Amino acid sequence: MGTISVREFSYNPSAVFARVEKGEAVQVTRHGNVIAILLPGSGPVARYADLVAQGKIRLKAATTSDLDSLPRYDVPDGAPDPLGLLLAEREDYDA
Repeated sequence: MGTISVREFSYNPSAVFARVEKGEAVQVTRHGNVIAILLPGSGPVARYADLVAQGKIRLKAATTSDLDSLPRYDVPDGAPDPLGLLLAEREDYDA
């Protein structure tokens, strides 16, 4: 999520809206305080727009380095495939 000041926004709002159209969420700040969050009107971010606007969630761009922070589990030999079990449960749930 990008951050710009109100002054920067007032100089070239079209450029900021172009960033938002490309899918970037942009925080607008005044004296270091967030006063607005501009979110794309469609796409995967749009479904969370209300929650972001209310401050209930914050969007963070995921990177490959984030994968290192996820827990890893060793699956013993002969154990059922966890992905296969998940997919089977989804099929049962959807049926």
